Amino acid sequence: MPDIFDEVGDDLRRDRLTGLWKRYGWILYVAAGLIVAATAAWRGYDYWATSRANAAGDAYSQVLASAKAGDHKALAESLAVYAGGAPSQYQVLARFRAASEHAAMGETDNALAAFEDLSKASGVDRAFRDLAAVRAALIAVDRENLDQIKARVSGYNNDISPWRHAAREIIALASVRAEDWKGVSEEARKLTDDPATPSDVRARARILRDLAISEAGDLDNGAAG
Repeated sequence: MPDIFDEVGDDLRRDRLTGLWKRYGWILYVAAGLIVAATAAWRGYDYWATSRANAAGDAYSQVLASAKAGDHKALAESLAVYAGGAPSQYQVLARFRAASEHAAMGETDNALAAFEDLSKASGVDRAFRDLAAVRAALIAVDRENLDQIKARVSGYNNDISPWRHAAREIIALASVRAEDWKGVSEEARKLTDDPATPSDVRARARILRDLAISEAGDLDNGAAG
């Protein structure tokens, strides 16, 4: 999976989380990094699928190529039309991409609904349903309370889920918003202690833990500040 991160394009890096924590504006960069990590699986599949010479793949590529740079609305609409008659695997790709385009436009309601629909779709592979649920949770961070965010990712916040790193980082971000510094510290500690945590996620977890310490002291040692 590390090689797949290189395939993540500007379209996903532009997913908006505006309005989050004016006091901690830099935390948006942490969230942006999480978006890249959380979407790596489907973007990697996107690259794998569209590289094959078949009619559906060619049509999908043409839809992407036909949109003007930055015209998220037109691309989202074209993808919706394409998805209506595409084979199942390309429907999933188109729906994911369209949801991301809505997020890039700041249409968070539409993006959230689209990812939630994908997360519950019976015809979508489990891995992609889980990914959609993670994406939905990330979008919901700036509109739902901490308990609601925890509930969204509860199935992934364990030691065996392949989505545990994304889930724990999302909870940490929601904890920042709630100013629950103990929660920030705990989730960051889980990430830094996990030997399987990707290096970029580990680096962001250290930043989050440093933020918690600066706000509340070293909670692991019982200090307060």
